[in-house]
Amino acid sequence: MEKRPTSHDVAHLAGVSQSTVSFVFTGRAGISEGTREKVLRAASELNYRPNLAARSMRTQRTGRLAVVVPIATMNPLTLLAGAIAAARDEGYVVEVVSLPDGPEERLERLTDVVESGQYEGVLAFTPLPFTDTTGGGPIVLSVGEFDDAMHMTGEFTDSRPIAEMIERLAAQGHRRFIHLAGAEDFPSARARRDAYLSTIDRLGLESLGVTDGDWSGKAGEDAIDALPDDAPPLAVIAANDVIATGAIRAATRRGWKLPHEVAVTGWDDHPQSAFLVPSLTSVSQDRERLGAYSMHRLVAAVRGGEPPEKPDGLLTIVWRESTESLQ
Repeated sequence: MEKRPTSHDVAHLAGVSQSTVSFVFTGRAGISEGTREKVLRAASELNYRPNLAARSMRTQRTGRLAVVVPIATMNPLTLLAGAIAAARDEGYVVEVVSLPDGPEERLERLTDVVESGQYEGVLAFTPLPFTDTTGGGPIVLSVGEFDDAMHMTGEFTDSRPIAEMIERLAAQGHRRFIHLAGAEDFPSARARRDAYLSTIDRLGLESLGVTDGDWSGKAGEDAIDALPDDAPPLAVIAANDVIATGAIRAATRRGWKLPHEVAVTGWDDHPQSAFLVPSLTSVSQDRERLGAYSMHRLVAAVRGGEPPEKPDGLLTIVWRESTESLQ
């Protein structure tokens, strides 16, 4: 394999120092036109191309942005579509970078991305161990509204959908509830649990508890299987649609009538949720618009501009058969 020419090769052929070659390709002032022509002629003869990092040393302008997602994420496509479209509208090219699970490997991968010199900005839809907005490196923006499972957290969950679903079910006659939580180590699971508990307490409703588990259908199935036979009438508030699917399966197997004896809600509005029997009430997240908003935040930071206003209406409840009235 032929060796790629280096700046040292160009300097030797042009009869100049290696630093002079660097000055020519980074646009440094004070280089005579004759010297510049010798360097460019030597570079052309050797088919030398300076790497992207070297070209960006002076201006930090590469026209490229990176979007970082956790490697195990579930369906980030709509979120990425919004982010990529927004970047394209601003004249940037985007590269998507996935992260390994291990903390050491993750830090190493992130460091490689940030120090590569290829990107003007890095947008991370996952928590990061560091950020860097100064010191000559790229702008690094960690979108704090997401955890490692790409579940929305913080101000964009704001707990209102959980409270609203419980309030509506209570108005329909439900007095007994249970919350099937996601994995406790995820901020999104904790936020939904806290919203459930505070709403149950505020409305004076009965809770059969909060189940610990993961984001799987089996977690929902096991939770319903563990309930006593006299649990219905009951409203099940699941932390996501997959858990809710397991709950529906277990309740049906036990002969409980849905939705009149057991109502079920989910979160994420998975495409298949509308085709379950009964179809599942869920919370829809406008991830494409959130992806675009997040990218506009990064671009504004890269350009030193004002951040965009936060969009409204990112979370909406889609009411379906699984929560039809008891009456």
